[in-house]
Amino acid sequence: MPTVISKYIDNTVAKYNIPREHFTRSVVAAAVFLYGLKLGYPYIQSLCKNSTLNSSHQNGHPSIISSTADGENCVHSPTNNNNNNKVDNGKSDMNGVKNNEAVVLKRRKSPGINKEFIIQLQKLVKLMIPGIWTKEIGLLSMHTLALATRTFLSIYVASMEGQIVKYIVRKDMKNFSIMLLKWLGVAVPATFINSMIRYLENKLALAFRSRLVSHAYSLYFQEQTYYRVSNLDGRIENADHRLTDDITAFTSSVAHLYSHITKPLFDCLLIAIALARTNQKMGAAIIPGPLLATVVISLTGQILKAVSPKFGSLVAEEANRKGYLRHIHARIITNAEEIAFYGGQKVELGHLERAYTSLVDQMNTIFSQRLWYVMLEQFLMKYVWSGTGMIMVSLPILTSSHREEHDSSPDGGVSERTQYFTTARNLLSSGADAVERLMSSYKEIVELAGYTSRVGDMLDVFEDASHGKYQRTVVTTSESKHSSKNSTFRMEFKNGQPVVKGVVRETRDGTIVLENVPIVTPNCDVVCPNLTLTVTPGMHLLITGPNGCGKSSLFRILSGLWPVYSGEMRKPASSDMFYIPQRPYMSLGSLADQVIYPDTVADMRRKGMTLGHLERCLRLVHLDHIVEREGGWHVATDWKDVLSGGEKQRMAMARLFYHRPKFALLDECTSAVSIDVESNIYQEAKVAGITLLTITHRPSLWKFHTHLLQFDGEGGWKLESLDSTARLSLKEEKEKLEAQLAGVPDAQERLKELCKVLGEDTSSIPVETTD
Repeated sequence: MPTVISKYIDNTVAKYNIPREHFTRSVVAAAVFLYGLKLGYPYIQSLCKNSTLNSSHQNGHPSIISSTADGENCVHSPTNNNNNNKVDNGKSDMNGVKNNEAVVLKRRKSPGINKEFIIQLQKLVKLMIPGIWTKEIGLLSMHTLALATRTFLSIYVASMEGQIVKYIVRKDMKNFSIMLLKWLGVAVPATFINSMIRYLENKLALAFRSRLVSHAYSLYFQEQTYYRVSNLDGRIENADHRLTDDITAFTSSVAHLYSHITKPLFDCLLIAIALARTNQKMGAAIIPGPLLATVVISLTGQILKAVSPKFGSLVAEEANRKGYLRHIHARIITNAEEIAFYGGQKVELGHLERAYTSLVDQMNTIFSQRLWYVMLEQFLMKYVWSGTGMIMVSLPILTSSHREEHDSSPDGGVSERTQYFTTARNLLSSGADAVERLMSSYKEIVELAGYTSRVGDMLDVFEDASHGKYQRTVVTTSESKHSSKNSTFRMEFKNGQPVVKGVVRETRDGTIVLENVPIVTPNCDVVCPNLTLTVTPGMHLLITGPNGCGKSSLFRILSGLWPVYSGEMRKPASSDMFYIPQRPYMSLGSLADQVIYPDTVADMRRKGMTLGHLERCLRLVHLDHIVEREGGWHVATDWKDVLSGGEKQRMAMARLFYHRPKFALLDECTSAVSIDVESNIYQEAKVAGITLLTITHRPSLWKFHTHLLQFDGEGGWKLESLDSTARLSLKEEKEKLEAQLAGVPDAQERLKELCKVLGEDTSSIPVETTD
């Protein structure tokens, strides 16, 4: 390569008649200027981004609502640090502030090689290697042994090649043939060791991944964390991507980095000993060569460390954008039917293109950063180190004290010096490669910091969510709506944190009691300031009210999904309450699995249930015919697409008869079922002794309830006994009057038209008044 460049310079100088000295100086000056521009551009770009970020924070004030260990929420505002008790009330659009959230969190924490990285990595290593007597320790031991064996083989092969060259110089055909056969014989175990190293590295990465996945899954499905992370906490947008791709990338990086560091360390140590022994045999000084190598390597390391880009932050951001692109694809798949009905492919394509363009920009940034860094790295490690190696190899030959002894040999010592040179050259080449891998491993460690941050943050969020700690970004305004009008209830804040004073207890008498419990959304919007009611077994409660008044929110609080900010709630165990939403969930598995969900087949057998019991459950909801239609109980298919909307709702009600809880929380769960079948289902549920708490707009279900809880949409509520017969008669009268009054304006307009056609006076037409 240097020869090619020299010839190119000579040709250019001769062609354009330019002094060679001026031309080379110009080239060096241009290279230095471009490299300086490369180093200074990210700094200038960061200054511009910071100024833009500061101006954006002056215009909009994103705040992070976080929760304490007791389930409390707090508001952190980048611009308002006062501890007043007023918090913004507008119902914020979380999608609109997603970018602000990313900016705030990114400014707060950037992945890199620091104390936090060491702490997170140490925590993850303890999870991947929980003890000494584990499979992972066995794999690590075998992997380490294979790496050490490979180093010894490398030194042995280098010495054999030196002897082969010596016999070639001496023209000793017999010894040359013997050494060549030995060299080929060593190649068999050497290639096996190389393959074994890669095999053990992959096995180690898989073992680490299995440990982390098992731990992450246990946290993810503990205390409804999967719901809380996506609905109550805003720190993780794509938990699925972190649970799959990020854990895989992290464990592969750890396993590869162990091999990438351990093998070079063995090489450096053993090769240094071998070179020292070789130099001693040649009668040369041992100190000058290693000292020169140490100085050059240290300078190289300092230079590379000074100019190294922040690969940790770059890789973490790339993984984040990959996760967002995957999230967009998942949204399109989930909502494909709605998008097709609206014809929204143009909008969704725009979202995909913007997400992909953002990912491409980030990847191009990484490529450009690596271009200049790798160029400098290769120059230092390939050419500067090669020159240093030549000096180290030549020193023992030039300063040897055994020159007379070698000169007395038949070939004048040429073969011995050639053997030394070949052996030392091979050892130095292996040593330089080892040091180069150690130096380049810094870049891999920085990239590992990015993966460590994402996986460690994910596990921290899972643990926080399971203990009731949340962080969520909202946009605050000047007026607070975290309290309801016409009410004395206000969310209490202490040091900027809303305090959760609610008490949740489990009752033994099977009653549900709420005493002054507010209904508060995860965004701290107060829907109902204080709700007090008692539901006893056999007290069937009908819940009505306008949209957004807190009907479904009440069920979320009763199910333990949302925290209780004030008052006291006493309820039965979770197993005694069964919630059925309007859009029932169809799980993976057979037809029997759909009926017994969330039980497993083992749970069903433990309860003494048989397929006959399941068939009776389906018969109660008029769905027993699908057993024969779909081919039996053990047929597995995509039931979400196979069953119609009404069939899925009836399947959810069949689960109710299978589990037979004390309380059923029914949220518009039979809206797609015919009225006659719906009535039969509700009647059977009452006969089975299940207390119904129902949200519905169908008057046909009133007769199955004894009490009415009515929200007015303004924070007020009313609980009263329900006389379904009287209420139905009043509703029929109301509907008749509405029908009669609805026709009055049309009749008046038609009468006016007839009067105009007939030429008669319209003054006698009665005028409708609004008083």
